[in-house]
Amino acid sequence: MKTNFCAYLFMSLMTINLFADDHCMASKWGDTDEIGNANLMSASSVLKASKLIKNGKTYSLGITIDSSTPAYPPRSLSLQVVQPTQQFGKLAFPNATYNDDIFQGWFGIGSQIDGLGHIGDSNAEFYNCFDGKEISHINGLTKLGIEKIPPIVARGVLLNIAKVFDKDFLDAGETFDVNDVRMAMANQNVSINSGDVVIFHTGWTQHKYKSAPAEWGSGAPGLTPEVASYLAEMDVIAVGADTWSLDVVPSIDPMEPYPGHVILIKEHGIYILESMNTGALADDDVSEFLFVLGQAKIRGAVQMIINPIAIH
Repeated sequence: MKTNFCAYLFMSLMTINLFADDHCMASKWGDTDEIGNANLMSASSVLKASKLIKNGKTYSLGITIDSSTPAYPPRSLSLQVVQPTQQFGKLAFPNATYNDDIFQGWFGIGSQIDGLGHIGDSNAEFYNCFDGKEISHINGLTKLGIEKIPPIVARGVLLNIAKVFDKDFLDAGETFDVNDVRMAMANQNVSINSGDVVIFHTGWTQHKYKSAPAEWGSGAPGLTPEVASYLAEMDVIAVGADTWSLDVVPSIDPMEPYPGHVILIKEHGIYILESMNTGALADDDVSEFLFVLGQAKIRGAVQMIINPIAIH
């Protein structure tokens, strides 16, 4: 009986160990990697992307935000402009006065990049098997911080999903799938390549952000999980959309919200760009462009407010 029990215990432990080994796969970039598919960038890829500039026109992909900007709760921001040391009309310097500003808020508001430390699975495992309990400190991440992301300079691709649906904008809760993505690519005669930054235009921000901000922030159209997996297979660097969620809201499965985030960030080291201002690009029928982003490098941050630039 004792021998049988020991054998049973040994097999049970082996099963647990096998499950643990299979539970998380280290990154293809190595078990210490912290930048994911940003590794795909090189001097040659940047030079190749720069050749996409045809007329030198620049597009701001960031939206203007303030204290009234809808955001995923409880995120918010406030701004105070002050004149330090200038009380009662005192001059700051013999020849000048000045303003300073104080920001209090969340970095995950408005146009933003979700870093690789943003989303983990239900076991608190993050990209490249980093343990959330070990890397997540109150004063910042010790791994996968936003400061680790190198400047992203790459070929950008805008896919006009609203045009595929033959409407100005997709509705909140409306999804687009892989077939829709392929149709957009065919309509625009554009492909998705390894190392690209892919951004979807659904018309949501262009038509709802200013006219109906409460509606804009309470729901959104979005991709299906299959689209996230499809883009991961394409080996892109980042995926974005003109919505605050990228994933559809309300979610397809209430028990599995934001599945695209887990697939892209946690499983494949692909960054997410949210609330992209794509209207001008779509209006000009721009399909590919030079994408440039240098985010603020605040050590240990999870997300960052951004204003990427598209150059065509």
